[in-house]
Amino acid sequence: MAICEVCFRHCELKEGQVGFCGARVCTDGEVVAKNYGKVCSIALDPIEKKPLYRFYPGSKIISVGSCGCNLRCPFCQNHEISWSKQAMQMSDGLEMLSPQELLQIAKKYQDKGNIGAAFTYNEPLVCYEYVRDCARLIRDAGMKNVVVTNGSAQAGVLDELSDCIDAMNIDLKCFNADTYKKVLGGDLETVKKFIRRAVEFCHVEITTLVVPGISDDEGELRELVDWVAELGEDVPLHLTRFFPRFKMTDREATDISLLHRFAEIAGEKLKYVYIGNC
Repeated sequence: MAICEVCFRHCELKEGQVGFCGARVCTDGEVVAKNYGKVCSIALDPIEKKPLYRFYPGSKIISVGSCGCNLRCPFCQNHEISWSKQAMQMSDGLEMLSPQELLQIAKKYQDKGNIGAAFTYNEPLVCYEYVRDCARLIRDAGMKNVVVTNGSAQAGVLDELSDCIDAMNIDLKCFNADTYKKVLGGDLETVKKFIRRAVEFCHVEITTLVVPGISDDEGELRELVDWVAELGEDVPLHLTRFFPRFKMTDREATDISLLHRFAEIAGEKLKYVYIGNC
């Protein structure tokens, strides 16, 4: 029996047992990443697609993702690689992309505007070891590293990354602890602690998907904005439009006028507020 220390779940795993995220397994009494280097998606993206609007705007970045996730958002936009049944089995059939190979790809596309690598698409920190190993090589080569994450990892994971990550976009999916637990399978306090630590060593932008019935309460939005403002008025907040997706097709897309209203509220205390998916 071994305990995984990557996220708030602290899965207790027997030999050969895979954790909740589908990406970590108990082997020889230790919990290791079963999907280390198993890449299912790679692309050259605009940095704004992460979304990062205040970090090298106009540049591009090699985006790489694997499979697995430690949350269970019913509206997941990447469920095919995050936590669907297929995702839980996918890594076994994927080819290995070593950190050295990713570095060479990042270098290859520098003449097309690439500034480094972004670890994204699924929840990259369920295999933080791969992120760390790649990021250190890329940092040594003079390029930048980005992580797009749900912020559900423990402090020890952030300590492993603090010397090599330049920017993060972190999902703050709502500001209600009960909703985080019952609807998303997450823990709000873990995410808040993660964000507080991340802003100490890298550029951080925060994204909130405004989902009808989940994260569209004005009072809750004001609480979220107050909390972000405590981090610093320069921390950007992205308010993103929801579209029916995955297991949540029982409601309409977010009303655009509501997004604009929320952006006005956020703008009262934050310097940078952006609307997305419209």
